[in-house]
Amino acid sequence: MTMLDSIPVYLVEDEAELARATQQALELEGATVRRFARADQAIDAIDGEFGGVVVSDIRLPGMDGLAFFAHLREIDDAIPVILVTGHGDVDMAVDALRKGAFDFLAKPFSSERLVASIAHAAAHRRLVLENRALRARYDRSEAIPGVSPASERLRSLVAAVAKTDVDVVIRGPAGSGKSFIAGVLHELGPRRARPLVTIDAGTTLHPDAELLLFGRDPAAGLSHTGLIERARGGTLVLDEIDVADDSLRARLASFIEGRTIQPLGADRRRRVDLRIVEIAAAGSDGADPPWLHRSGPVEMQVPSLGERREDIAEFLSLFLARHERAFETESGPIGTNVLDFIHAHEWAGNLRELDAFAKRIVMGLGFEAGADVPEPASKGLRERVAAFERRLIEDALRETDGSVADTEALLKVPTKTLYDKLARHGIKPKQFRARRHGPGGRPGRG
Repeated sequence: MTMLDSIPVYLVEDEAELARATQQALELEGATVRRFARADQAIDAIDGEFGGVVVSDIRLPGMDGLAFFAHLREIDDAIPVILVTGHGDVDMAVDALRKGAFDFLAKPFSSERLVASIAHAAAHRRLVLENRALRARYDRSEAIPGVSPASERLRSLVAAVAKTDVDVVIRGPAGSGKSFIAGVLHELGPRRARPLVTIDAGTTLHPDAELLLFGRDPAAGLSHTGLIERARGGTLVLDEIDVADDSLRARLASFIEGRTIQPLGADRRRRVDLRIVEIAAAGSDGADPPWLHRSGPVEMQVPSLGERREDIAEFLSLFLARHERAFETESGPIGTNVLDFIHAHEWAGNLRELDAFAKRIVMGLGFEAGADVPEPASKGLRERVAAFERRLIEDALRETDGSVADTEALLKVPTKTLYDKLARHGIKPKQFRARRHGPGGRPGRG
């Protein structure tokens, strides 16, 4: 591969011999060169999608190089322009640099110097265009982003299932976006005008779980409408609720099968018309039947981020945009080091891990200091396992807003074990308590 492999270069030079020699030198390095003797001819050939580099003399017939540069800035102020100057034009070239020109070369210049400048400019242009493409994809109309085959299959399946109004079981690895898919099913379905209510593990572990779920009848005193009844006519999401105790499990199973509830203090059962979407526990392989197994649900598998590698940059762009809005700031262009990293990293935490990565970038922390950077090869197995364990605990605490009880449920570890690990890694849960939730517990997970 040559240094300027297939890079488009538009060369604007009215001295025929110099133009011919420059073109030959650049083509020997692999560039695709178009020559123009006048700037107005080049302007007609350039638009905002131009993916190459412009090399222009300042002294030109008709429109000079500086006026040409100003016109290019109006077309796209990120088109890289390298100006070629005589000794008397250096001051003008320096002023153009201040206004956004990429580089200038004083005659006579070496081919090596020009080739190096073009290579640098072309890399910058590629980065600009890729960032624009990533930002533009964020605005795409499809509810589920991504162009990978896995994303296309998921998008088609969700679109088809959403219209049917049948119950659905969603499976997939932790952090893959299962709760998001549940929301999309509701928004695309016939019940979208009615409530979407989520019952998660935190709710089922609450001391007043039966009251929160089934409510209290006015006849029993102070009335309370339960979460199930609040979803009447809409969609009820059951988000990894296998941690419920036996008594609550029995009541939930009865409700799922008969779609009726009996609030505390009520003398008879009430029918509740709703659709149920069950989010199966991460790692569930179908050995244990889902809660909905008797209702004939449709089952769908959400792919891991590893199965959607073509979409990683798009997802990063989406997360960056969201955090930029939240922090009312701009993270700037995505550098090549970040792009290289996101495509090489394994993303064991899937979209949740990528989202945390994007948040650190927007906060200005840089990815080198992030918890998700691969461990150095010099570290042994024990150190790598410890680092991975620490990341899992910290991610769980972020998700639960520092709630130790909810983190126990999420990680499925005993209280003493979790506290031992918190102490070993020097993790303080209070550092993760960004906000508080009401008695319904933490938000649903996906």
